[in-house]
Amino acid sequence: MNRRQVLTGLAALPLLQAKPDPAAAAPFSSIDFDPWMVRKLARELASKPYQAPDGSLPASLNDLSYDAYRSLRFRPESALWRAENLPFQVQFFHRGFLYKNRVTIFEVADGKARPVPYRAEDFSFGTIAPPPVDSDLGFAGFRIHAPIQRADYYDEVSAFLGAAYFRAVAKGERYGLSARGLSIDTGQSGGEEFPLFKTFWLERPAPGASSMVVHALLDSKSVAGAYRFTIRPGDTTVFDVEMALYPRVDLEHAGLAPMTSMFLFGPNDPADTPDFRTAVHDSDGLAIFNGSGEELWRPLCNPKDLQISSFGDRNPRGFGLMQRERSFANYQDLESRFELRPSLWAEPIGDWTDGAVKLIEIPTREEVHDNIAAFWEPKQPLRAKGEHIYTYRLHWGPDTPKPQALARFVRTGISARGDNERLFVLDLAGDRLKTVDAAAIRGVVAADKGEIRNIVTQPNPAMGGWRLSFDLAQAQAPVELRATVFEGDAAVSEVWLYRWTP
Repeated sequence: MNRRQVLTGLAALPLLQAKPDPAAAAPFSSIDFDPWMVRKLARELASKPYQAPDGSLPASLNDLSYDAYRSLRFRPESALWRAENLPFQVQFFHRGFLYKNRVTIFEVADGKARPVPYRAEDFSFGTIAPPPVDSDLGFAGFRIHAPIQRADYYDEVSAFLGAAYFRAVAKGERYGLSARGLSIDTGQSGGEEFPLFKTFWLERPAPGASSMVVHALLDSKSVAGAYRFTIRPGDTTVFDVEMALYPRVDLEHAGLAPMTSMFLFGPNDPADTPDFRTAVHDSDGLAIFNGSGEELWRPLCNPKDLQISSFGDRNPRGFGLMQRERSFANYQDLESRFELRPSLWAEPIGDWTDGAVKLIEIPTREEVHDNIAAFWEPKQPLRAKGEHIYTYRLHWGPDTPKPQALARFVRTGISARGDNERLFVLDLAGDRLKTVDAAAIRGVVAADKGEIRNIVTQPNPAMGGWRLSFDLAQAQAPVELRATVFEGDAAVSEVWLYRWTP
C-alpha cells in the first residue's frame, strides 16, 4: 500500500451518501449459486433507481489520517483458505479513511454462497481504538495471495479496492498501474462517473488449481453490471474478463477495459524542476495493435493542458499502457523501482465493432496522481434497458503477450534548437533489425504542420539497434507526428505517433 493507491479511493467520494445499502448489511445465510445469478442480479438492479452504498462509519474510522489507515492491517493467519492449504489465500481491507463503502463478499463452494463474516479480531488496529468485538463493519475490498515467487510463500498478486479499481502483478514485479471495471464520461467536460463494485463472490479453488474465479456486481447511477474474472498468476498474470452491462440510461461515453497509470516525466518530457532521477513513470507509452494490422506506439506525456487523443478502429486486436524502459539506470529510484512496474495489455475477444482507443493525459506536478487513462470507447452508445456483453483478456507483465515481428521504439528524446525548432531522437530495438540491409534502411516521417528536416537513420551499436532522428521546424503547436523505419519498401518497425506541444 502506498499513498497513490490510497488516493484511488477518492474516486468513490462523489457517490458517498448517508443512504444505507440494505443488501450489503443484511445477515445472509448460505444460498444457491450459479454463474448466471450475478447477471440476473445486475439486470434486476438496473430496473430499479440507483441507491448509493453504505458509507457510515464510527468517528474513529471515518476521520483516519493516511498514516493511521496504513497501520490498520488484516492478520495473515486469518486469511481465507489458509487453514485448508489451498493454492490461493484472500485477505481483506478494512473500511476507513477514503474507503468508506461497504462491500459484501461471499465465498462460493459446492454450489453454495455464504457471506464472509467481518470479525474485528482479524485485524490489527495499530494506534486506532478497535471497534467492539460484536461489530459488523464489513469490508472495503480484498487482496489475493498465491505462491508466485516461490512455492513456500504466498505473495500478494492482486487487489480489488476503491470504486471499481483493481490491480495485479506478475512474477518479479511491483504494483504500478490499475485497471477498472468500467469508466463513464472520462475526459468529458461534464465530469466523470465512477461505478462501484458492491458485491463479490470468491470461488474456492480446488487443491492444485492454477487459477481463481471472482464474480463481481457493479453499480452506479447510470448502469449495473455483472463480471467474471478468471485470474491466473505467473510470469505474466492473466485475467479473463466476462462482462455484461445493463444501462439505466444511454451510455454515450462508456470506456471498456479501462486502465489508469502515472507519467510524471521522461526523456521526451523532462521535469520542470531538478530531480536526481532521469524518469518517473509507471508507464511510458500506449501500444495499439489495430484491426488493420498496424502496430502503433504513442509515448506518453505530462502535458501543460489536458490532452485527449482518439485512435479510431474496428475490432482492435489489443491495446495497453506499457512500461518498456526496464533499466534501473534510467530511473535511479531505489524505493519506487519503476523498472519493476507491470505493463497492462487488453486483448478483446470477439467482435467489438467500431470505436476508438482513447488516451487521456492530465497535467500533474506530483507522482502520487494517476494522470493517464486509456480505454476502448464504442462508436455507438450502449442503449438503456439492453444487455451489452463483452469478453476480453488482461495481461499484467513485462510486455505484450505475443512477440512482435517488427522493431519497436524504445526511447523518445527531444531537444530544443532555438525557439521554433526541435530535434527528435528515436531509438529502436528488435531482432528484425539484426538482419536488415543497412544500405536500404530509411526513415519516413510526416507532420500535419511545420516542416520535417534532416531525417537520419544510423546503427546504434550501444544498444544493438538503430536510431532515427529528425528536426521539426516552423511548427505551430500542437503537431501530430508519425514515423516508420523501412527497408526498401517494407516496414521493419512499428508506427511511432506523437503529439508535440511546447
